[in-house]
Amino acid sequence: MFWFELAAALVSALGVWLMARRRPWAWPVGLVSVLAYGGVFIEAQLYSDALLQGAFALMILYGWWGWQHHLEDDGRVLPVPLARGPALLHIALGVLGALALGAFMHHRTDAALPWLDAALTAFSLVAQWWQARRHTASWWLWIAVDAVYVGMYLYKHLFVTAVLYVGFIAIAVAGLREWQRAVRHPDAT
Repeated sequence: MFWFELAAALVSALGVWLMARRRPWAWPVGLVSVLAYGGVFIEAQLYSDALLQGAFALMILYGWWGWQHHLEDDGRVLPVPLARGPALLHIALGVLGALALGAFMHHRTDAALPWLDAALTAFSLVAQWWQARRHTASWWLWIAVDAVYVGMYLYKHLFVTAVLYVGFIAIAVAGLREWQRAVRHPDAT
């Protein structure tokens, strides 16, 4: 399983790096990575994370399609700000999703960390939605979620994945800067 996890991690890192660079190829690379990680998470009994990979696959298809309509001349997508009202609504939906999924996983499965895994899953979905919609705020949420994921993966002895998520935090910081720069100076990027 180590080598499969390592391969999934490398493909996933490439996808997030391409996302930070605002490149549409991030979506098909991301699709390969979420399919691979679905298997990794089932093996680790992180069922919410496994379900998340399926939801990510659907959002990846949506994001890939949506980005094609918002590309600049250089082939990169143009990010847009996120209004406060939708942001608060999406965060509230994340909380409700975390509670519902956590309760289900706690009472109906042998999930290792049902509440934490469910919360991270719910807020990852919010971050992925924001990213598919080209919102710079997605990177702030990814930084927070990925930091907590690092601890969970260390606890579950998924060391390659924990290291990957440390890398995701670094890429998310770079992505945040790149996307903010693109919003402030669209012609300069």
